Amino acid sequence: MTLQELVNRRILILDGAMGTMIQQYNLTEEDFRGERFADLPGLMKGNNDLLCLTRPDVIQDIHRKYLAAGADIIETNTFNSTRISMADYHTQHLVDEINRAAVKLARTLADEFTALTPDKPRFVAGSVGPTNKTCSMSPDVNNPAFRSLTFDELAEAYTEQMTALLESGVDALLIETIFDTLNAKAALFAARQSMEATGIFVPLMLSVTVSDTGGRTLSGQTLDAFLASVQHADIFSVGLNCSFGARQLKPFLEQLAARAPYYISAYPNAGLPNSLGKYDQSPDDMAREIQEYIDEGLVNIVGGCCGTTDAYIARFAELASGARPHVPARRPQHLWLSGLELLEVKPENNFVNVGERCNVAGSRKFLRLINEKKYEEALSIARRQVEDGAQVIDINMDDGLLDAAHEMTVFLNLIASEPDIARVPVMIDSSKWEVILAGLKCLQGKSIVNSISLKEGEEKFLEHARIIRRYGAAVVVMAFDEQGQADTFERKTAVCERAYRLLVDKAGFDPHDIIFDPNVLAVATGMEEHNNYAVDFIRAAGWIRKNLPGAHVSGGVSNLSFSFRGNNYIREAMHAVFLYHAIREGMDMGIVNPATSVLYTDIPADILERIEDVVLNRRPDAAERLIETAERLKAEADAAKAAAADGVVQAVTRSQQSWREGTTVEERLKYALTKGIGDYLEEDLAEALQKYPKAVDIIEGPLMAGMNHVGDLFGAGKMFLPQVVKTARTMKKAVAILQPVIESEKQAGAASAGKVLLATVKGDVHDIGKNIVSVVMACNGYEIVDLGVMVPAEVIVQRAVEEKVDMIGLSGLITPSLEEMAHVAAELEKAGLDIPLMIGGATTSQLHTALKIAPVYHAPVIYLKDASQNATVAARLMNANARRELQAELDETYRQLREKSGEQQVKTVSLEEARANRLKLF
Repeated sequence: MTLQELVNRRILILDGAMGTMIQQYNLTEEDFRGERFADLPGLMKGNNDLLCLTRPDVIQDIHRKYLAAGADIIETNTFNSTRISMADYHTQHLVDEINRAAVKLARTLADEFTALTPDKPRFVAGSVGPTNKTCSMSPDVNNPAFRSLTFDELAEAYTEQMTALLESGVDALLIETIFDTLNAKAALFAARQSMEATGIFVPLMLSVTVSDTGGRTLSGQTLDAFLASVQHADIFSVGLNCSFGARQLKPFLEQLAARAPYYISAYPNAGLPNSLGKYDQSPDDMAREIQEYIDEGLVNIVGGCCGTTDAYIARFAELASGARPHVPARRPQHLWLSGLELLEVKPENNFVNVGERCNVAGSRKFLRLINEKKYEEALSIARRQVEDGAQVIDINMDDGLLDAAHEMTVFLNLIASEPDIARVPVMIDSSKWEVILAGLKCLQGKSIVNSISLKEGEEKFLEHARIIRRYGAAVVVMAFDEQGQADTFERKTAVCERAYRLLVDKAGFDPHDIIFDPNVLAVATGMEEHNNYAVDFIRAAGWIRKNLPGAHVSGGVSNLSFSFRGNNYIREAMHAVFLYHAIREGMDMGIVNPATSVLYTDIPADILERIEDVVLNRRPDAAERLIETAERLKAEADAAKAAAADGVVQAVTRSQQSWREGTTVEERLKYALTKGIGDYLEEDLAEALQKYPKAVDIIEGPLMAGMNHVGDLFGAGKMFLPQVVKTARTMKKAVAILQPVIESEKQAGAASAGKVLLATVKGDVHDIGKNIVSVVMACNGYEIVDLGVMVPAEVIVQRAVEEKVDMIGLSGLITPSLEEMAHVAAELEKAGLDIPLMIGGATTSQLHTALKIAPVYHAPVIYLKDASQNATVAARLMNANARRELQAELDETYRQLREKSGEQQVKTVSLEEARANRLKLF
């Protein structure tokens, strides 16, 4: 019986955590290395996947325990078995061997248990993790367009892993712990490549991890937006894992189960982690929460993530016995698009505005800004369109003097760091195929490609269509064919029908993902053959909606009024008239200016009549009459526009500055940081400098207060990570403005207060909080040596010696960082160093520091709750007597904590505390 057949009959049991089980074996560095890898550089302990080669007996024993507990599906021990993740351990050359060995270990045990109970077949899922890098976000807060990993690099690494998994005999591929949808799309792309190359096709399982109480991924997407992003793939199941316990995960699971047209999986953590990063929830306690999943029909597959063992899986298997599985939701019967949020294009939506101003061919200002690399100002154009009501933004970089593919990549990467813009879908607009491809590799959401056509024939058309579908985008099809542009109703409908049949029947396109542009062409040009262009488009729109089920109709509306360039009122009035009639016939999308001020109902009757005469081709002299009207109105319109413009600008300015009226400078700075607004920082900081004795007081006072407010909002789920990144950039900008003052104050005062080395430890890529620490300490006169993220212990030790630093600050967000920090401390001790160590980050705690880090290092080890404490502690460390006093205080505090922890159970961190800590991200 296959996995597909069995999932409809009963709830299937997935195994539990591999890492948690491995920890129970108390393996040493030598166990991980074995004799074969004795000379590999770096630390191998923690490279769990390597155990498939060095301690296969342990991995098989874990598989055996899970199967005996009742698991129907066991995962291969390959979560990190890509060249990208394995590069941290210098074992990327072993990827193929590890994956094949892992499958063999799991396959042998699964087949053994199936032979014992043929009526209960056991399956092997190839585990594919997210890697330790993200394609959607920059690791450099100062350069949001930078990416440490490209889509192509990630897809290539995934293809290598998946090919080995498929050829070795997995029953399914499980792409799990997805925190960035662009990473997941690269995995889906690679899965398709690998299956086609090997001829082996297996079910695709996806599992997402949400990172905040708002139910978004770490890269900022909602679950609905995620579903839109991956709906192009042939998915077997989708689900949630990690991040939360079963109780906290349930609301998001309900949301997913209600929307996803796939089987649903769930494998939560064993509750929330305690202050040591451990999981205290018992199998019985977790089983009571999982029982709700089963009773309410939310799942088809259930298992466990961090903290779970075979004891948990045995309880789940008991619960699932005889229970009815979840019935998948119906596939959406309309177009789904997404940025960070979902856009559903339903009939009742009436019309989708596609913002037109980020187009170098249509906006001289946007072209100038891109040419001059003034990206911040260019982004403001995109932001204004969204604020004005654009539900999709069109991006076009096609200009002879631009490297269009490069500029498309840079701008889309920048948009990804602007949540106010990135929340809406993107239309990648280009006539160059390489530019379209570049754009598709940047977007985690479901975008629109504008456009493809039949002008190069069916073969090229289908080739491009299949690639677009593989990247998960909808497509605009221009009404062109080998004969050229379709200009009449008959040609438009014939070309669109032919393209529709090719896309649906041969390229496998969902009809709802097809958007036809039957060519909006200029009218009133003085050429008689152009007079019926608008009528032909409107008629074609109606025909397409009636005869090509599911397809949509769009168009570049500004083309219509090309003959009236210079007369904006007439142009906007023509657009309003055209849209009024085209929308009634079925046009449901359009590239327009969302800020247009002319409404159909506001056009005076005499002007409306003359415009409709042109648009609907109602009389032969319609163009002449409209030109006459346009000339008569031009002087009046220009005068009126000039008079009104001043009032409008003043009104807009008043509206935009309302948050600044009647407020203190502290309130304004807090608001600016929260919203990521840098426009008034110069003005407000100048005022603050008159109020505060020193520039550093502003940073430690109102600016840090603003960042703390951001932390509160983030912890409450009212902000998500891209927004927090944006506030960090605003903080950086504020500090840069204050820097000359800080330097002058330094010159007037003492020399360097000391040298501090900062690093995010190996295995962790988060450094926003570390950057804030850097700013605060630099402002207090300390010289900063920032090693960045993913820094191995040996590098930290080496650079600390070379730079002769006075103290070291270690940061980390994720739970594995705790163990790595202890390892760094031990390496500092081995090196005979006496440099104080400061510990900070969302997962760190004073208790963990007392129990795991301080005992392995004789020098002061200080846990710091937030960035504002660093400068005060550093000052004590730089004074010999104060350092001795601090060391004595720490020794006593840590002694009491160790004694207390031995007497009572470690306190579980609450959901609110866990979320609130995430702002620090260091």
